[in-house]
Amino acid sequence: EKLGLRLWSSTMGYIKVVKNKAYFKRYQVKFRRRRECKTDYKARRKLVAQDKNKYNTPKYRFVARITNRDIVCQIFSSDLNHDECVASAFSHELRRYGLTVGLTNYSAAYCTGLLLARRLIKKFGLDQDGTSEVDGDFFLTDEDSGSFKAALDIGLARATTGANVFGCLKGAVDGGLHIPHSTRRFPGTHAAEDEDSKEPSFDPEQHRARIFGQHVADFMRLLQEEGDGRYEKQFKQYIDAGIGPDDLEELYEKVHQAIRDDPTKKRAGAELGHSKTRDGPKPEKYEKKRFNQKKISLQQRKNRVKQVYHSMNPAAAAEAAGGDMEDD
Repeated sequence: EKLGLRLWSSTMGYIKVVKNKAYFKRYQVKFRRRRECKTDYKARRKLVAQDKNKYNTPKYRFVARITNRDIVCQIFSSDLNHDECVASAFSHELRRYGLTVGLTNYSAAYCTGLLLARRLIKKFGLDQDGTSEVDGDFFLTDEDSGSFKAALDIGLARATTGANVFGCLKGAVDGGLHIPHSTRRFPGTHAAEDEDSKEPSFDPEQHRARIFGQHVADFMRLLQEEGDGRYEKQFKQYIDAGIGPDDLEELYEKVHQAIRDDPTKKRAGAELGHSKTRDGPKPEKYEKKRFNQKKISLQQRKNRVKQVYHSMNPAAAAEAAGGDMEDD
């Protein structure tokens, strides 16, 4: 079997053993992050590679990642040794701007991308305002106007039409970043109805409705009409926050404006953070922990020796006490 011989089977005939000794001797272990299904190295090689005549100019990536409870947007540059994070934004930070529910949907992805773009532009002092008119249509700043250019990096996520990672992309380009893209994967894109035309059709109004959470509002209205208790169960956080289906568009408009007004807003003292494990406000100062004994002086060491001696010899302690009283 180890030599790769053909074995006889009464039911299947000849079976060739493929994984023989030669196979295992030449087996090469894949990279760790490839084994963990975290990095697509074929895509990364193309995103990171920089021309030699660029004189070590950084090549930036707009990284968008979606988790079960959060949305992460980051700007990365790479060199031979490591990746450097230039700026980052998380959807749980949107609580500071008035959005406390629905932090993983398409609308929150748009807000997170917008927050990263405005934060990065403020950091470098760029003169880029993007577009404040959110109509869902194609928008891209001019590359020659000094805008910050980056390439989209969605990792191992599938590039399906309407995916939330493209909400991050739309928010970033509306915020003023230059990220080359098309409308092909935005919500509202449909296959061409005409057989002669291969270009898909794009409806900006559908995309705008998705940015302002109207898909969530429609589902809320549907569950309200059914009246089987699913609305109170599934949208409990919205009900506790006093948010109804007719309030979502106005809510997201206020969040967009708050992000543009101050993209670097600090966390409030009473804010518990993403994990919600703190009992109260974050303390300004922490008591310094000490894991070794504090160094004492020579006189203190002599006094400590006397105390130990007197504790072991009560007669000597009484004599010493009597001597002290005579001196007084």
